Amino acid sequence: MDETQIIDFTREAIMLTIKISAPVMMVGLVVGVLISLVQALTQIQEMTLTFVPKIMAIFATIFVMFPMMIALLIAFTQKIADTIVGMN
Repeated sequence: MDETQIIDFTREAIMLTIKISAPVMMVGLVVGVLISLVQALTQIQEMTLTFVPKIMAIFATIFVMFPMMIALLIAFTQKIADTIVGMN
């Protein structure tokens, strides 16, 4: 395995991390902003109010997106394994 392959795999691993985490992070961001907006409109300033809906939304997103996440990870792992096996 030469340096260009290692750099390519590293780049792909970083992009894979972004692809897997982006939906979860975006849902957390949107739910956090919506809860903050509701708190500002109703003048309820409870600090713990944001955590439960955000955590539930993030868990729901992970549950829904889990098959896609696993498929991406399996494909990446198989690509690395095929490259390693093909080196001989």
